[in-house]
Amino acid sequence: MGSSAKRKKEKKKDFQKPKLKVGKAKPKADNFTDTSFKAKSIVVKEQSIHTAAPTVTAQFTHQLGLLTHKSDTQRRESLSYLTNAVSSARAQNAPLPQPVSVIIPKVLSLIYDTSTGVRQQLLKLLQSLPPADVRPHVEELLRRTRAGMTSLSTDICTTSFDVLDWLLQTHPLETVSCAGGWVHTLKCFMSVLGWKDPRAAAGTQKWTTSSAAATTSSHSNAEKLKKLRHHQLVSLAAFIRAGVSEDAEAAERARRELQSAARRWFPLHQAHFHMLPNQSPNGFAHLNLFGAPKDEDGQMYTDRQGRQQVFARLIQAAVVAGLQNAKKEGGQIGRAAAEVEKVVQESMSDYDGGDW
Repeated sequence: MGSSAKRKKEKKKDFQKPKLKVGKAKPKADNFTDTSFKAKSIVVKEQSIHTAAPTVTAQFTHQLGLLTHKSDTQRRESLSYLTNAVSSARAQNAPLPQPVSVIIPKVLSLIYDTSTGVRQQLLKLLQSLPPADVRPHVEELLRRTRAGMTSLSTDICTTSFDVLDWLLQTHPLETVSCAGGWVHTLKCFMSVLGWKDPRAAAGTQKWTTSSAAATTSSHSNAEKLKKLRHHQLVSLAAFIRAGVSEDAEAAERARRELQSAARRWFPLHQAHFHMLPNQSPNGFAHLNLFGAPKDEDGQMYTDRQGRQQVFARLIQAAVVAGLQNAKKEGGQIGRAAAEVEKVVQESMSDYDGGDW
């Protein structure tokens, strides 16, 4: 029998109906599975079935872990859940599901996330946190914010300045007095604004500022750059005001309180001069006894006079020259530059170590 005839015969078997005989069982199929057994229990490996719902703390921790998810939508939804959980806990005067010391390190890298929705939701989460619990983390927040301020992305820069504005509203003194908070941040402002000390820039190539770069870009991008530049000037005014401006009402109120205490508690009314500063948990942090050596930019300037001195020596000339050019642009940028100039003049009016 040839091979072709054999194949034809095998194909015919598929269409032939078998003859069933009385008393003979039907043949079982090739894929037959015996299900006649009985079991008292079924055990599924590596799976846990809980009858109770997970606790709020467990859900909160799970959402914190999802902040590194590759999906932008998942990160945004996790931040939204965290924001609602924190707001609900504060509204009920209850403790947070996780302390701020656990939340802050998880969200720091999202300051310069590529998704605009994620960054906006992050800002809402930061604003919902208790300000008192955020105070020990101001230095790290400011360090990450400076990294975002110098980003090449306009949107990331805008969000970073929003975070800086939030820090200046909630913790102005800690922002300007932490390690590197004053000089590093001011130099970061000078870098993003394209301002430079005219004495140091003499004989060198002129810098290209963001406004000059805006003229060579598209119209939509130029508008975004102008809004960013206006935001930068507004934030600079707030930062200088927090660092070297003197509140006349607060100074007068402090003077009256000091006189009243001198009459009531003499000679103990000056005891606070002999106490450790309460600006941070570490009262000797400004001495940097056990840390790595820091340069002038990374020092802590805890008093207004020290910040005035370093501002006049390192930054003031660049600010004056930059403001003169910014005021010539007019519009919102010109008005913002005039406001910065007013803040600088008022803040440095009582400084006798240099001329304005």
